[in-house]
Amino acid sequence: MRSRTRFHLRLLSASAALAIAAPVFAQAAAPAASAAEDLAADDADGGLGAIVVTATRRETDLQKTPISISVIGAQGIQDRHIQSLYNLTDGSIPSLRVTTFEARQSALTIGIRGIVPYDQNQTARDGGVSVYIDGVALGKTQGLNAALFDIERMEVLKGPQGTLFGRNTEGGALSIVTKAPTGQFGGHMDAGIGNYGSRSADAHVDLPAFANLALKFEGVYQHQDPTVKNPLAGSTGWNYYDRKGGRVAARWTPVSGLTADFAYDYAKDENTPNFSQLINYNPNGYTVGSYNGATTGTALFLPGTTTPCGGTIAAGTSRPACIAPLAPAVVPHAGRQSSSDIGVPQQPSVDITHGFSANVKYDVAPWLQLRSITAWRGVSTDQWDNSGGAARQTFSPSANFSRYSLSFLRQNQFSQEFQAVGSVDQFDYVVGAYYYTEHATEHAATPLSNLWNADGTGYTVRSPIVSGTVTSANSGYQPFDPSCVNTLAATVPEFANSCQFIARASEAHDHSTSLFGNVTYTPAGLDMVHLTAGGRWTKDRRRGRLYVVNNTVQPFTFKNRISRFDPMLNLAVDVSNDVHAYAKYATGFRAGGANDRSQQFNAFGPETVKSYEVGAKMDFWQHRARLNVAGYIMDRSNTQFDFDLYDTASGSPTLGSHIEQTQNAGKTKIRGVEVDLTVMPIDKLTLTASYAYTHWKAPSAVNPITGGLPQQLYIVYTPKSAASGAIDYVLPVPAIASDANIRFHLDGNYSGRQYSFQLEPTQTDSSFVVNGRITLGDIAVGGNSKVSFSVWSRNLFNTTYYYRRSAANSSPVLNYNGSALVSTNYGGVLGDYANLNPPRTFGGEISVHF
Repeated sequence: MRSRTRFHLRLLSASAALAIAAPVFAQAAAPAASAAEDLAADDADGGLGAIVVTATRRETDLQKTPISISVIGAQGIQDRHIQSLYNLTDGSIPSLRVTTFEARQSALTIGIRGIVPYDQNQTARDGGVSVYIDGVALGKTQGLNAALFDIERMEVLKGPQGTLFGRNTEGGALSIVTKAPTGQFGGHMDAGIGNYGSRSADAHVDLPAFANLALKFEGVYQHQDPTVKNPLAGSTGWNYYDRKGGRVAARWTPVSGLTADFAYDYAKDENTPNFSQLINYNPNGYTVGSYNGATTGTALFLPGTTTPCGGTIAAGTSRPACIAPLAPAVVPHAGRQSSSDIGVPQQPSVDITHGFSANVKYDVAPWLQLRSITAWRGVSTDQWDNSGGAARQTFSPSANFSRYSLSFLRQNQFSQEFQAVGSVDQFDYVVGAYYYTEHATEHAATPLSNLWNADGTGYTVRSPIVSGTVTSANSGYQPFDPSCVNTLAATVPEFANSCQFIARASEAHDHSTSLFGNVTYTPAGLDMVHLTAGGRWTKDRRRGRLYVVNNTVQPFTFKNRISRFDPMLNLAVDVSNDVHAYAKYATGFRAGGANDRSQQFNAFGPETVKSYEVGAKMDFWQHRARLNVAGYIMDRSNTQFDFDLYDTASGSPTLGSHIEQTQNAGKTKIRGVEVDLTVMPIDKLTLTASYAYTHWKAPSAVNPITGGLPQQLYIVYTPKSAASGAIDYVLPVPAIASDANIRFHLDGNYSGRQYSFQLEPTQTDSSFVVNGRITLGDIAVGGNSKVSFSVWSRNLFNTTYYYRRSAANSSPVLNYNGSALVSTNYGGVLGDYANLNPPRTFGGEISVHF
């Protein structure tokens, strides 16, 4: 215990020393992503401008806010051509990790500081990092890839935010703030085209205020053709999207001191997953068997013989085990494919998100503002994921293959938050109450869509309509057909009026209530010191049922209930006008739930985090440079880990199914350092750099599905080192127009190798992705209107890397009875499969501001 404590103190002391030693530099840096907005907000003396954030539920200067925050503003979003959160997968903000769940654009995984979920894509699961839009938490990961509307800024709040933002923010929070109606006529319209058939258009229009009411209307459209083609006629390729959305916002100010913001948004995102490639075959060199001309069946023979593979010959002796041969129609590809070898049915997934919010603020007195945030949101996801093709299943004559993962999820949520915010003498305070309720339903199936011929040289596509007995391997993938017979309708009312063949169905209800408060005390006569104490009491209730498993009605249910208190202490010291240091202690938790991919809706409890953080924010060189440094220690208890098995065993009742069980599996230790630097060496030139170092140690545990000895667990999508940097330069060109300029932006983003599965030691590639944009802008075209012309590129150098890689099908499955190995199954051995990052995209845009 003493040695661990000494290690903690050494790490904190080293981080503090680095922070306090920086007065040779002096106060806080915006992250690399925010350089562009700094350019637009320069101080009168030519220095870097202030950045306003709302991380403490009040507007404060980023440099004087005593927590680690990264901000990317409207100009930064435009410069990096960020159209949706998916575009942040390149690592633009090093501490923020964004990736796909499985290969699906329709469900994003978001993590901060090593708190990254593996599978929250379910009815009764939550993540450890919450996404907020204008103060409203989004309850599900589905739909996060929708097109962004007119965004003022994104704030990445690092470390537990359990006091002011609540549960499921143990790693931090991503807070998105939209631009409010201005009450003056104006806005902007943008249109663009690019490679892969991409095209986009958006319009954002503010109307003049009338009767104290200001209105704003927005519409967005984004499209990209597939980057990997599908040979099957009539089916869509991979990495395709078509997004549409609209939003109307109103700001009503009926009397002085009262502001009421109302908004309704609707977005539809049609997309296909990224392609899963087979990148090698039999990398470990196992014996490859032969089917000896069999037209059906799975019996393998030793090469060139009629001797069956495996089995006992005599006491103490056995024949070598074999793996299945590779189908001749399949070719492993280590590099990026532009077209699949195998054509499979693939239609776009359809995600629909919509919601209404009312945000009211009333200045009751100079020392008190009352706030109310009321919101209802809904998500509808029809998932069609046939990304694997022949990359994840072994060949067998005349056998079914290509797992089509289907999920039909519906979720709706309601939340109500009340806040009282103000200042009295030496005290600043935020107190409030919060209520959240959610209902989610899902039914899913995993049919095998294709059928091999006898020798693997060709294949056919199976009928989507099932006749006869429904099994997990032949569940129909058309949700409705009046000619088929619903085998579940008699016992499951939800399917009485349709013909939905399903392998799994579940629903969950979630209710959460909390009271919270933060108070900051600045002693009289010692106004350089600020002591903040806060806490949040939360009561969670969640229940659900898993009522269909493997096409069979089941009675599985679960209930979870918990009450807990999360404290926070923060000591901030203004060392000088330009140097601010702080030390913070906070806790947070991720709610418990149940895994609907398990066979019995196995429940698990919450996980908790204790966090210790020190940091400093510094300005120097006459406000032409900023440096932010933070060091932290996080100890996570009862870590939620997912243990899974993809069943490839012939004849199994769960053939083709992804079986998963979640359990609380011990403690995880996470330590890290974050550094952000922004420098303006000359007017109009800004250089930025950000770095995040993350060290973690996860526990070992026994897989509850396969048994055996304890195995090492891994944190996914968390590189030890990640960095980003950018160059922004604005060159005035008065020869074209008085305010015209040429704007140059170039950013580079690095991520080290990382794990993409919690049970696999296989790591992805490291990556370095460069994005760029050149804009000829602010050309007056009459009245107050200005036009800009831009060319842009994402992944400018067409860098190719595996962002997700699995070797689960490269080695046999070991079956245990307790700790004793009883059998080795070579039946699923094939090779590694991987998903690659998006290829280079580029295009041009025209923008009109009026």
